Amino acid sequence: MNADNHTHSHAHGDTGNIRLAFCLNLGFTLFEFVGGLFTGSVAILADAVHDLGDSVALGFSWWVEHFSRRGASQQYSYGHARFTLLGALVNAGVLVGGSIFVLSEAIPQLWNPTEPYARGMLVIAIIGVLVNGAAVLRLRGSRGLNAEVMGWHLLEDVSGWLAVLLVSIVLLFTDWYILDPLLSILITLWVGYNAARNLTKTLRILLQAVPPEVDLEAVDRRLQALPGVRSTHHTHIWSLDGQRNVLTAHMVVGEKSSKADIMRARAQAQQMLADLHLAHVTLAVEYADEECAMVHGKAAAS
Repeated sequence: MNADNHTHSHAHGDTGNIRLAFCLNLGFTLFEFVGGLFTGSVAILADAVHDLGDSVALGFSWWVEHFSRRGASQQYSYGHARFTLLGALVNAGVLVGGSIFVLSEAIPQLWNPTEPYARGMLVIAIIGVLVNGAAVLRLRGSRGLNAEVMGWHLLEDVSGWLAVLLVSIVLLFTDWYILDPLLSILITLWVGYNAARNLTKTLRILLQAVPPEVDLEAVDRRLQALPGVRSTHHTHIWSLDGQRNVLTAHMVVGEKSSKADIMRARAQAQQMLADLHLAHVTLAVEYADEECAMVHGKAAAS
């Protein structure tokens, strides 16, 4: 006996916001490359490399976010929302790779720093704060792991440009040219760290790990405490897209339980699970003297 509860208030990323963030980021990336070459600033060029990776990832995420709106099909019975993880995976992967490349270019500059054009850096930094800040505001309120990763990218860009702004002001009055490559390294390490963290989070979802906010043992105990439920097994909770969680469980009832007893236990279970805000709930009810097909069949046991 199975019961499925489908919550249809599925939250999707705002594709319009992602599209605008992509256009802003791509346009400014091209401006950055020109500005970095003009000012001779390795920090600006480093940020341009990161922004180029962001632009590629944002463009891919734009497509994925739109594609993920498709409903269930014969091939993807849960729908296409899980495709947003591809966007998050590409985003994180691009930034990790970009960070390694920038570090390989910036570290040698520490021993032989060149003089950047500080006034040009100042102007570009101000524009960078405004453009990336506008993109962050557009993504504010967007939900899902994909939008969260992109929001981190853009927020890090704003922080980076504030740092470039500060360094450019210092270079107007000093000859501490080493600050430019040093800043590029610090920006890269910070962006790379957060990219690696988000990459780990995405991989956990892809590998169907229990969401960190859920205590699986506590859920089992709550189900077992329901009147008429003798035990539970094969309880699984995983996330479709970092935002919507799915639960499946087997509940064992007494061999003399009536249809009304089973319906009551199932209803109480779904009511008890409501605070977890699950998108899908599947409960299999078995009698105590019944052999579980998951144990003796071909299906994988937990």
